[in-house]
Amino acid sequence: MSRPDPLGTQPVTWKLTDLYVSATDPAVQKDIDRCQTEAARLHREHGGQLASLTPAAMLALVQGLEEVATILGRLATLAFLRFTTQTGNAEAAAFLQRIREVASRVGTETVFFELEWNSLDAAIADRLCQAAELAPFRHYLESMRRYAPHLLSKSEETLLLEIAPVGRGSWTNLFDKVMGHLSFGQNRRTEEEVLADLYAPDRAVRSQAATDLTKGLQDNLHILCHVFNTVLADKMIEDRLRHYGSWLSAMNLNNELADSTVAVLVGEVTARYDIPARYYRLKRRLLGLDELLDYDRYAPLPELPDSTIPWSACRDMVLTAFNRFSPRMAEIAQLFFDKEWIHAPIMEGKRGGAFAHPCVPQVHPYIMVNYTGNLRDVATVAHELGHGVHQYLAADQGYFNSQTTLVLAETASVFAELLVFTDQLDRLTDAKARQAFVCQKLESIFATVFRQVAMNRFEDSIHTARKEHGELAPEDFARLWRASQQAMFGDSVTLTADYDIWWSYIPHFLNSPGYVYSYAFGELLVLALYRRYQQEGESFVPRYLELLAAGGSKSPYDLVQPFGVDLNDPAFWQGGLELIDTMLRSVED
Repeated sequence: MSRPDPLGTQPVTWKLTDLYVSATDPAVQKDIDRCQTEAARLHREHGGQLASLTPAAMLALVQGLEEVATILGRLATLAFLRFTTQTGNAEAAAFLQRIREVASRVGTETVFFELEWNSLDAAIADRLCQAAELAPFRHYLESMRRYAPHLLSKSEETLLLEIAPVGRGSWTNLFDKVMGHLSFGQNRRTEEEVLADLYAPDRAVRSQAATDLTKGLQDNLHILCHVFNTVLADKMIEDRLRHYGSWLSAMNLNNELADSTVAVLVGEVTARYDIPARYYRLKRRLLGLDELLDYDRYAPLPELPDSTIPWSACRDMVLTAFNRFSPRMAEIAQLFFDKEWIHAPIMEGKRGGAFAHPCVPQVHPYIMVNYTGNLRDVATVAHELGHGVHQYLAADQGYFNSQTTLVLAETASVFAELLVFTDQLDRLTDAKARQAFVCQKLESIFATVFRQVAMNRFEDSIHTARKEHGELAPEDFARLWRASQQAMFGDSVTLTADYDIWWSYIPHFLNSPGYVYSYAFGELLVLALYRRYQQEGESFVPRYLELLAAGGSKSPYDLVQPFGVDLNDPAFWQGGLELIDTMLRSVED
């Protein structure tokens, strides 16, 4: 008997055969062998020789390393995507671990390149970088040298790679398994389903969802707390060994940003916490409540359109909005729908949330969402397709140069969201409905800017506390979480005791420590870029698509330079925040 499918999402699953026929496809073992053999050959033939290589020989070496990385990326994509939709499947988990171990073995062979390249005399490295033959990899090679002060000896780096399969990745894998197995409330619903009820019009439904979520997390808190403490300790030890100045320095370096740039961003956002506080006071009045509790934050305003949006309608809404901006953008996005590059239905054992996976340039990106048919989910589909279009366009740069830093990756996704929001808003004529729709967009912006920076402040506090005071108890996490969130809300939202545990289901803290400020970076940059688009019209579009197509071939500072953006200027970030303030004033009046 088939399951009811009112949204039409059940057939919307990704076609992983574009990668391999299956996990048992003979091509999988062939690629594993090829990857390991080629990595060993490159090490054997070039280890200890970088200083004497000609530009042509260096080019051949870098291309060989890129080929190995691409094969490994293809294998890793298959393993990760299979596991993502079946976290309770032992075979899928075992295959994922197998590929991680392959990556570890390959890494012990290829690590010589990064170590030797970063230890080369500056004059030799500069000569190679300036050679015409290496022009396609110039930024890749130059940016790699930024890690030089933080690398260990070859034997130490090799050891870390050997034990990596049982390190942080295993703990995040355990977290995914725990969350994938969890069921909430009497109806034993998934995380995505219970979180969706926090957006219900009925306050009793929201309250019950908060209770169910808290109870499910509380029953597993001993595991979740141990996972968090272990990952915090792992990060603390690695930061110490690599001589990073702070817990955030490694992420900033990965994003090719100076610590000072991120400090300016965070400082400017926290200085405008008055914006979300003003909004939630307004929302309390609009909802007619005496007190706005934490589980009321996402309650829809009465005038907000609340009809369920089938998958086919979502597709049309997103593609129409993209097409109004750029037919090329819509054409690429349509490929995801037509060629089965998306996994959309909610399923037992499927990981929560949403993501876009770049895969490798020789294949194509994949997108995962958990579609429940509301306007937020339409925005999420647009967000992930923004990533997907970015990844598709950047693929021409090759595997190494297509990998965009996180801060600019979020720019493409947030810009796509804004396109869909603007298109939807233009369709509304009723003043109250428009106000409610703008309010919902403000809440989305708050989630991207203020909430993410508040979570950055939480991360800062737990990493600092773990380093200075040792392992954290659940009460410590709760206290630090409440403090970071209350600073944002002020007296506009009453945080219940249940809310104190809601740090424990957020995967970014484990998968990518320090990642969350990238959302705020992307949102504020997008607001500035969108204002340029409104001013310049169609002439803006080619430059924007060129930005996406550039991938990671330049630094963030260089990529945004054509738009006249100075990332170190507080006034730039203040400008984006002022645009949010203007949106808020439009609904306060």
